[in-house]
Amino acid sequence: MYKARKTFCGNLAHGEALPPSCQFNPLLHLASSNTSPPHKHTFRFFAIAPSEPTFSGQSQTCKSRPWSCSVSLGSERAGDPEHRWGGQRSEPPSPTTRGRAEGRRKKEGLLPPQLLPYRSSREARWRRRAREERGALPAGTAELTQTLPKMVSSNEYGSHTWDLLLTVDHQHEDVEKEIPLQVTGDLHVGGLMLKLVEKIKIAQDWSDYAFWWEQKKCWLLRTHWTLDKCGVQADAKLIFTTQHKMLRLRLPNMKTVRLKVSFSSMVFKAVSDICKMLNIRRPEELSLLKQSEGTLKKKKKKDKNSKEPATEDILNLCNSPVSSGLPANPGLYSKTMTPIYDPVSGSPASSTKTWFSDGSTAEQSCSILALSQSPCSPEMLAEMYQPRTLADKAKLNAGWLDSSRSLMEQDVQEEDQLLLRFKYYTFFDLNPKYDAVRINQIYEQARWAILLEEIDCTEEEMLIFAALQYHVSKLSLSSETQDSTCESEVDEVEAALSNLEVTLEGGNKSSILEDITDIPKLADNLKLVRPKKLALKAIKTYWFVFRDTSISYFKNKESAQGEPVDKLNLKGCEVVPDVNVAAKKFGIKLLIPVADGMNEVYLRCDNEDQYARWMAACVLASKGRTMADSSYQPEVQKILSFLQMKNWTMCSQAASEPENVDMKPECFVSPRYTKKFKSKQLTARILEAHQNVSQMSLVEAKLRFIQAWQSLPEFGLSYYVVRFKGSKKDDVLGVSYNRLIRIDMATGDPITTWRFSNMKQWNVNWEIRQVAIEFDQNVSIAFTCLSADCKIIHEYIGGYIFLSTRSKDHNETLDEELFHKLTGGQE
Repeated sequence: MYKARKTFCGNLAHGEALPPSCQFNPLLHLASSNTSPPHKHTFRFFAIAPSEPTFSGQSQTCKSRPWSCSVSLGSERAGDPEHRWGGQRSEPPSPTTRGRAEGRRKKEGLLPPQLLPYRSSREARWRRRAREERGALPAGTAELTQTLPKMVSSNEYGSHTWDLLLTVDHQHEDVEKEIPLQVTGDLHVGGLMLKLVEKIKIAQDWSDYAFWWEQKKCWLLRTHWTLDKCGVQADAKLIFTTQHKMLRLRLPNMKTVRLKVSFSSMVFKAVSDICKMLNIRRPEELSLLKQSEGTLKKKKKKDKNSKEPATEDILNLCNSPVSSGLPANPGLYSKTMTPIYDPVSGSPASSTKTWFSDGSTAEQSCSILALSQSPCSPEMLAEMYQPRTLADKAKLNAGWLDSSRSLMEQDVQEEDQLLLRFKYYTFFDLNPKYDAVRINQIYEQARWAILLEEIDCTEEEMLIFAALQYHVSKLSLSSETQDSTCESEVDEVEAALSNLEVTLEGGNKSSILEDITDIPKLADNLKLVRPKKLALKAIKTYWFVFRDTSISYFKNKESAQGEPVDKLNLKGCEVVPDVNVAAKKFGIKLLIPVADGMNEVYLRCDNEDQYARWMAACVLASKGRTMADSSYQPEVQKILSFLQMKNWTMCSQAASEPENVDMKPECFVSPRYTKKFKSKQLTARILEAHQNVSQMSLVEAKLRFIQAWQSLPEFGLSYYVVRFKGSKKDDVLGVSYNRLIRIDMATGDPITTWRFSNMKQWNVNWEIRQVAIEFDQNVSIAFTCLSADCKIIHEYIGGYIFLSTRSKDHNETLDEELFHKLTGGQE
């Protein structure tokens, strides 16, 4: 047993306690005797009493006298003063002798000054002990000795443990969901899981479970971290729940799928897993969108007076391998030499049907997602949210989830519904042999953007879109497409070897040398139109020369060797088509950025070929490319094919066809044109435009629709309401794949354009939520986002820069670390 003996010095009556005026401070001084024998540890505490205290019994004045408390731990052999007192004599010296001895020891350095109070108090204790042994202790005074209770070690008492209440998310009703555990701060998270599972005593697979911290909205996924390192204390609300939960996703084709998604992984990783389940390549182009409240107001008002909607058909994919947390079948997702889909019909190729799982769910889902849905009814289209202004369009992009955080961290709960959409409008490497699902979903997103007027188009373009939609729906419902069998597949290995053989033999040498030595340029007579305020447009013909990324124009061809009238630098400009094929109008609208805004210039061409060549050159020049780029000729052909679709003539067969065709034209055009034309007029005009696309295959028609969508002036623009630094009014910022556009909110006219290629750096001040961007030539802008979080715009800029680094030569593995470096915020 450990003993504790406390001795107070002074003439105190027996049984009296320490006076209130003498406060004991155990932290004031702590001394340990180095002369104690083995198994004996002595700790001495000193308290300083104030001047002149008055004690009951025998009065005595004590001026700053130290009161000592000695606690001795260990075994003591009774009757052995040598052992108890360290060999010191029992009779203390006289005051004179003691003072001389202490002075001599202090002078010789044997007694440190800080131990002098301890020395005198120890001698006083010796004196009292000796007088007590001789029985010479005066009456009325005695030594107060108090034996403290037994002292227990910290391990035996458990002073570092504390109670932690844990909530277990399970389906067993007979087991409590709130379980208290006694833990310590040095317990790691994995050990806490083990203790919890052992206490639950339920035999099941707990590998998918993890701790969710409710107050801080974070997952405790680092199981080797201790509770102290994580910051977990007794008031923490930890929920032991599964990481993969059920989620409902609405795809671009308005089809809802129900599948298991990781709620603990970052959204970027979760979207990648979802795309593997749906067999969609290039998952970096997609993200999850939470539908904002502003886009649901109209629908809620309509639902009050309408009948109850029919039960939505939900495709359940919860049994897929990736949805269950298992790795996906690499053959279904990886790009291999064997085609996965028929490039004509878009259906799964016969040789790859064995890649799908044995169940009918996976095969059925892939076939459904690769085929377009039937046209929606006009009533359903009228109930959906249709933006009218730029501010309304900004609401559509306010709900993008943060790709650097998990779903649970962004208040997404189990069985919630999110939208899976293509966030970045840079569709890389579209291949019909591998991307039937991806092409169909892009087509559906473009189709709904046209029908809901999220992007503006002319009447002529709307009829082209309607004709392509009608053709796609006609082929999707035909029995020929559904029952078609894949013909003999081309061995792509042999095709690749034959191309390699031709290349090694040095085929097309002349064309290669011609491309290297020839400096491409365009020279032709064009009409220049410069709009003037309070006056008519001035139209005049000039001789135009296109070289590199600039256009120079002269009075005539003979003066082309001299100084030009003006030179237009097209790098960073906006190129907008101004075409009406029926009226033989082929114009190019150029918005050239200048110091005080945008300089507007119109070019008028004479025919389709001239327009295609000049339009393709202007588009490449706006991106900083010249006509020597390999994409120039494909761009010319794409423009010509688009003009060919617009160029149709009415024939007798088409005139009699509307009476025999059961078509609802309201399903293929936006409500604005439904109000403008009658049903028979729309049917006749759609069938008239359908003549130029009637020979296309299903996949080709979808690709033409996507190309026509990409050719629209507003394609790829995501709008946000912002307030620029130094401005007193709100503006609209359009974010595209290669530029930022400042747009006037009232008129919708572009004010300034900034290209990503000229951007030096961008920063975000997370305290005031301000985005600052620096460009070349000492141009800098700063703005705060009003319609959404500034993190969304920051992620848009970094995401487009990340997508610009992709190359066909690289493998399809994503560099997640680079993506999060460019898009992650330092909040």
